[in-house]
Amino acid sequence: MAIRIDKKIKGYQVVKPDDKPAPIAAPAEEPEAEVIQMHESLERPETLVGNTYKIKSPLFEHALYVTINDIVLNPGTPHEQRRPFELFINSKNMDHFQWIVALTRILSAVFRKGGDVTFIVEELKAVFDPRGGYFKAGGIYMPSIVAEIGAVIEQHMKSIGLIHDPDMSEATRQLIAEKRAAYEKATATTPPVGARLARDPAAESSPTDAEPPSHTNAAGFPAGATLCSKCNTQALVMMDGCQTCLNCGYSKCG
Repeated sequence: MAIRIDKKIKGYQVVKPDDKPAPIAAPAEEPEAEVIQMHESLERPETLVGNTYKIKSPLFEHALYVTINDIVLNPGTPHEQRRPFELFINSKNMDHFQWIVALTRILSAVFRKGGDVTFIVEELKAVFDPRGGYFKAGGIYMPSIVAEIGAVIEQHMKSIGLIHDPDMSEATRQLIAEKRAAYEKATATTPPVGARLARDPAAESSPTDAEPPSHTNAAGFPAGATLCSKCNTQALVMMDGCQTCLNCGYSKCG
């Protein structure tokens, strides 16, 4: 096949069949940063950063103090991250000393093992006390003290970016606000539960001294709201024949 050359030839070379082609130089590889991942052979630094959380439960006479220390991996690089490294629980209450020590050692070992340790949160929050749970400040139900320890670990993992809450869409927020406004408007003229109970004659003689009944619970939702099985908050109300949560938007009707 003939090839037409339009430019001026400045030099030439005869290539024989036995000649080997010149090797093509490979492009220089850019040096990659060595990313350190969490694993059980990682040595503990002299200093760790962490947070301490207070748990005040009606099941215990004294409060529990949960301390979670984090190790900082790849400091000063784009891959910098904090990972839980160890957990301690301290309290004046010695009734449950054995299982508290066992729990702290197991959780610390799981943290140091590496990998995805967020499963611990769901496992601990699923523990139920056979004697019954309790409501903590804010009207959030806790099925057991172990479940609240799991909630504390979840709160800490969210603060260091290990767990991310799914963002609620603006349309969902607006829908919840509209449902709450409609519910409060519908129940504004309805007397609260217990309003028809017998009155004290002394209270009737001085109506100005009586405090008006509260129409909201500890979580700030309507007083008649029940417990939501999704967010464990007393915010579940009956609207349009369907139970709807005014906190997370959960509805049994879909």
